[in-house]
Amino acid sequence: MSEAALKAPGAAAPSGDANRWKALVFIALAQLMVVLDATIVNIALPSAQTDLGISDGNRQWVVTAYALAFGGLLLFGGRIADLWGRKRAFVLGLAGFAAASALGGAATTGAMMFGARALQGVFGALLAPAALSLLAVMFTDAKERAKAFGIYGAIAGGGGAVGLILGGFLTEYLDWRWTFFVNVPFAVVAAAGAYFVIREPEGGRNRNPLDIPGVLLSTLGLVALVYGFTRAESAGWGDAVTVSMFVASVVLLVAFAIVESKVKTPLLPLRVVTDRNRGGVYLSLGLAIIGMFGLFLFLTYYLQVVKGYSPVKTGFAFLPMVAGMITGSTQIGTRLMTRVPARLLMGPGFLVAAIGMLLLTQLEIDSSYGALLLPAMVLLGLGMGTAFMPAMSLATQGVEPRDAGVASAMVNTSQQVGGAIGTALLNTIAASATTSYIKDHIAGAASKPQQQLVMLQGQVHGYSSAIWFAVGILAAAALIAFTFVNAGRPGSTPVASGAGVEDEVPVPVVAH
Repeated sequence: MSEAALKAPGAAAPSGDANRWKALVFIALAQLMVVLDATIVNIALPSAQTDLGISDGNRQWVVTAYALAFGGLLLFGGRIADLWGRKRAFVLGLAGFAAASALGGAATTGAMMFGARALQGVFGALLAPAALSLLAVMFTDAKERAKAFGIYGAIAGGGGAVGLILGGFLTEYLDWRWTFFVNVPFAVVAAAGAYFVIREPEGGRNRNPLDIPGVLLSTLGLVALVYGFTRAESAGWGDAVTVSMFVASVVLLVAFAIVESKVKTPLLPLRVVTDRNRGGVYLSLGLAIIGMFGLFLFLTYYLQVVKGYSPVKTGFAFLPMVAGMITGSTQIGTRLMTRVPARLLMGPGFLVAAIGMLLLTQLEIDSSYGALLLPAMVLLGLGMGTAFMPAMSLATQGVEPRDAGVASAMVNTSQQVGGAIGTALLNTIAASATTSYIKDHIAGAASKPQQQLVMLQGQVHGYSSAIWFAVGILAAAALIAFTFVNAGRPGSTPVASGAGVEDEVPVPVVAH
């Protein structure tokens, strides 16, 4: 197809924009690196903990340091991308992420590792919204946008499972340090390609003064929220620090909303989140991520602890879900997004994922992979892939180009907070159900093998109990998508592509 034929009618692509499909390759590569990193590090954690002498009490900080920096600074990172230019923020984010990864791979102490992970989070918070907002401003034709976000959505959804495979290989056959070093070539290639290929459309920057009170309140509020959920997982929901973190986050975020409604140049213009469609997308995506953490968290433990799979074999066991996500995103979502309203992809997609999760509530110690886990993961992948792609597009469509960074950051924020909630909430439910099961059944186990069997049965009972909650959460995400997302067929409303022009009509389409 000719380049002219690809351009949106009536909106000529900017000069140099003929390279936008090449640019997509490097943007997708950067996104893959960030998503891979989340699961790769989890697999390397036991080996790194031993080598660096990190205590059991402190090992959570390898994950928490990243989560706090990334989740807390996302809105600030999105605003910086709007202010500096998305290409510049993207390249700087990649360079910083690579340097922080190299530091993590070379770590000789636990403190050095924690610092490296926090730095990864800082630069990830700059990189992630810049990547998504680049897509939002470079692909303005509905059909092109559908294809671009289909590819991006497949990577965002399936990259985590690929990380399990890559992390398993690197940890088993090389060394845990390579789970950090592998980011460096990814980042170098993506940054070099982006520097030479990406041509950001003119006039999309937001050159207003930075909203410092908004930055401080949002960062502290999000950090308190993420840390509250992270701490709840280990210290309990009634812990004084946990409760105080939740109270502080509510106070800070309410203050943030008040400040944003008053200041002349807000960090997060309230029009970005009060739009019915975008608000519905942010909420439903956050809930869906909570549900998805039920899958990754419990199936990883189930396959390795109960079934005895190696890390590499566990990674391969997740491949059907990756295939389902890619199919749902690039084949179903992309093909239908310009033909039907977004809610008719998001709602059914979340429901299909809920059915897949429902199958997993039947887990037993001797459950068959082929008969139970395989169909469940295929359904989960198909459903989430189909729903994620139009959701990502809709979250950034119709936004002023100068607000594209913060709108993209809100997508990442809803996912990051959803991940923190999912990990803490579902883990707590599983642990409580496991403890209760073991307490009720251990008395009848006379021999040690019988006691070990009861312990395993208790773990699986805990997983299935938590997965029931995940089913309900995915069903709630579907209900929100059906109720709030009322945008019409994506091709029916043009995408805002000029500076200072905001499409206030409820526009169908994309999210992260």
